[in-house]
Amino acid sequence: MPQPLPDPFRHRRLLLKGAASVGLAGWGGAAAGTAAAAASSGVAGEASAAIPGSARAVPLSAVRLLPSVYADAVQANLAYLLRLDADRFLHNYHKFAGLPVKGAIYGGWESDTIAGEGLGHYLSALSLMHAQTGDPALKPRIDYIVAELAHVQQAQGDGYIGGFMRKRKDGTVVDGKEIFPEIMRGEIRSAGFDLNGCWVPLYNWHKVFAGLFDAQSYTGNTQALQVATGLAGYLATVCAALDEAQLQQVLACEHGGINESFAELYARTQDRRWLALAHRLYHKKVLEPLAQGRDELANLHANTQIPKLLGLARLHELDPNPGYAETTRFFWQRVTQHHSYVIGGHGDREYFSGPDTIAAHITEQTCEACCSYNMLKMTRQLFGWAPHAAFFDYYERTHLNHILAHQNPRTGMFTYMTPLMSGVAREYSSEENDFWCCVLSGMESHAKHGDSIYWENGDTLFVNLYIPSQVAWREAGASFELTTRYPYEGDIDIAVKGIAAPRATTLALRLPAWATNHTLLVNGKPYQAAQGHGYLLLRRQWKAGDKVRLSLPLDLRMEAAAGNGQVQALLRGPMVLAADLGPSDQPFDGLAPALVGADILGAFKTVDKQQATYRSVGSGRPGDMTFKPFFSQYERRAAVYFNAYTEPQWAASEAAFRKEEARLKALAARSVDVMHLGEMQPERDHDLQSEISYPVSYRGRMGRDARTGGFFSFRLKCGDGPLVLQASYWGEERNRDFYILVDGVRVARVKLDASHAGVFFDEDYPVPPALTQGKQAITVRFEPEPGHTAGPVFGVRLYRAE
Repeated sequence: MPQPLPDPFRHRRLLLKGAASVGLAGWGGAAAGTAAAAASSGVAGEASAAIPGSARAVPLSAVRLLPSVYADAVQANLAYLLRLDADRFLHNYHKFAGLPVKGAIYGGWESDTIAGEGLGHYLSALSLMHAQTGDPALKPRIDYIVAELAHVQQAQGDGYIGGFMRKRKDGTVVDGKEIFPEIMRGEIRSAGFDLNGCWVPLYNWHKVFAGLFDAQSYTGNTQALQVATGLAGYLATVCAALDEAQLQQVLACEHGGINESFAELYARTQDRRWLALAHRLYHKKVLEPLAQGRDELANLHANTQIPKLLGLARLHELDPNPGYAETTRFFWQRVTQHHSYVIGGHGDREYFSGPDTIAAHITEQTCEACCSYNMLKMTRQLFGWAPHAAFFDYYERTHLNHILAHQNPRTGMFTYMTPLMSGVAREYSSEENDFWCCVLSGMESHAKHGDSIYWENGDTLFVNLYIPSQVAWREAGASFELTTRYPYEGDIDIAVKGIAAPRATTLALRLPAWATNHTLLVNGKPYQAAQGHGYLLLRRQWKAGDKVRLSLPLDLRMEAAAGNGQVQALLRGPMVLAADLGPSDQPFDGLAPALVGADILGAFKTVDKQQATYRSVGSGRPGDMTFKPFFSQYERRAAVYFNAYTEPQWAASEAAFRKEEARLKALAARSVDVMHLGEMQPERDHDLQSEISYPVSYRGRMGRDARTGGFFSFRLKCGDGPLVLQASYWGEERNRDFYILVDGVRVARVKLDASHAGVFFDEDYPVPPALTQGKQAITVRFEPEPGHTAGPVFGVRLYRAE
């Protein structure tokens, strides 16, 4: 079976000072265990060691976290989970089944047509947290939710359970169950996120299935499988009424990993009808190009696609299909190597950009947290099939720098996006009135920080993440304790706390690809370990009291953004460092900082090595900056990426900036009025009116759009002509078609179709003098062509023609 490339960050490890990148052995290279050890001398292992052909994670219940930032995140999340009310998540389930409601519905997305998704995630988070911590307050909640869903299902009478709602054409909001008889009749109205007036109902159910399965897996709740089977029967009836074309039309609406749900149900019941349906739920439009080895991800909604591949991977595990396996590997390779930012996340405004173009997409809307949540799941699957340290080089990068950054451990709240644009603060959820998808996946992510530290197969224990913890390795009757301040410090200590009987086993320690050297001690003496697939393989008869110390160098290095060597980020070991630009509750209106010099890396000086704090000396522009771990800057404004210039390049860049500054100053002098769309006070001052219109923010600029059937309008001061109306747009908008009207008269039809890649641009529309003659003000209106969107428009200016 073809194997994936071994190094997801290979292209990024080119150091600024010209050091060669650190490569890993190819998948088809020398046999595991035959590479020479890095240590020049030491104690030989007692027996040869080899990497097993597969691996499984040590059960989460066998791992307990010791004090660290990861344990802090778990505790903050546990407190939040216990503050939440199951009956409020159950509100719609009870209501639509005709049962008494027991709690007021939550706000945010839980009060929108996607309502009900939160219950599935909450059930998963409680189940994972129960396994991670053993907290006795959790299982009664899990059992209660499952029992209530069983009551709902009994009241419905046909297997159905659901909390999502449907918005009818007349605007009324009703039980979402109403759409399914229409769909079965072939009346299918499917768009990216809407199915017959419901917001992603199959995606919603995927989360409910997952919650039920997790309740069974982590707490032994057998009733959960019964509820899942009943719901599957209802959905199977719907799908049975559809031909292939109709089913593909349904799948055009985001459906999460509903294929995975049925694959997993087959794994638990061995009922082959669920396997057959899982294979049928194959979204051809997206999956066929990937199956053919084509990266056509640009402009696709990122998180919509990942669960489809997770489903393919699960199907391959249950019903081996090399095509499914290779499709999953290809997707993982493309995302991790060509679409990911330095923190491991991907996506801008939730969408993939073209491969190797992330340097042009460093904005305030990067890195939707759900994407990394799902990519880490995929990484676990691929590692389990064929263990290699490279998978966990990516996993660690993303887990540390994105997932930890996604939660504020002081409040337990979560971000949706993790902005990488310089100076943009992270925005966190509220306790009860958001429940975005990333809040819900965040409840899960921060309930399971111990789930991927240790993996096993036979007599081999992999240590993939260096997170302080204890593990009971039941296969070998042994327990280990891992203590470290990594990634702040490079020493990692592993002690054998107990072992049932002497037995030769292998401890496989991941040697990160960025580690140019290492030292390894066993009981205080140098140890010569074999190496294979990125691991140090320590095979010996372990006894209680044995101690291992792995020391890794945590040197600074620069990494270039994929596709653009001038855009650089600073790392120390696996940790991304970012410039601290001040507290998030204070405004930042400065320019994006840059780094300038012939030896930028050499210009950094240590401020506090134990806290990984450094400062640029002489290289920072407009001034030098203090750098700290990015993830830890929860309530700070930060800069992650920097344009790296030589002194002549910086001088040329400054000159171009001053020229543009002069142009804008001259334009301002001729302006009659300016409308800052998307900003509250200017919109009030200009009497903004709108329907089906929303403020937006992108790349530091506020704007507004109007969806099909809507509009927005506002008043501008004017005078006698000739006058020009200028509107600003983002150059990569696609399929936008709308009209601009002045006092009810159309003055322009605008079609935006990615004609100005990577930049904002201005379009000028001369205003007929008759429309302004003798007037003090005019009304400007933007309205879309039916089926399209107007804008977003990032500001409007009325100015005098030269």
